[in-house]
Amino acid sequence: MGLPQPQPTYTVEEYLTLERQAEERHEYLDGQIYAMAGESLEHSVICINIAAELRNQLKGKPCSTLSPNMKIYSGPPIKEQRTTKGMFSYADVTVVCGEPLFHNEHRDVLLNPTVIIEVLSPTTEAFDRGEKFLRYRTHIETMTEYVLVSQSRPLIEHFLRQAGGQWLYSSAGEQEDSLYLASIECRLQLSEVYDRITFSPEE
Repeated sequence: MGLPQPQPTYTVEEYLTLERQAEERHEYLDGQIYAMAGESLEHSVICINIAAELRNQLKGKPCSTLSPNMKIYSGPPIKEQRTTKGMFSYADVTVVCGEPLFHNEHRDVLLNPTVIIEVLSPTTEAFDRGEKFLRYRTHIETMTEYVLVSQSRPLIEHFLRQAGGQWLYSSAGEQEDSLYLASIECRLQLSEVYDRITFSPEE
């Protein structure tokens, strides 16, 4: 049996150059590039439902809902052109308040999201709960709320940043429940988030 082949390491700028030419989306973590898996029908419907709800509620407010195609950077300030440190990721739904700040003139890497929402998939749930959330809360000072949405059952989990840097956890798990996003003064009603979603009966 042959030895495992080392994976190539890419700098931040090499990744961004490749990603702007790619037909599929890829995330970047400390020099490694990972292709993003396709999404299920349920995942797609839930994302659209959330984005539509937030867009309607944010009319007239200084906040905007962004599509899943906007990259988010979470990592130390990029001071060297050849650096490999940091994470570039795509969130399912992002809200930015005030003037968006970008990595450079391409305006395709957001630096100051306020709310990040991830719809959980079996292949990404551990990463979304673990390393991704750690990077977000460590490096993105503007992120005040992080939301995880299940696609297998009605459940929304909410993390709210406190003044001392701690995170307050809450959840909503019934169709008649709702979850309030204080930083943008919006409310996610589970019946709307899961509209057109049919869950399998629990055994």
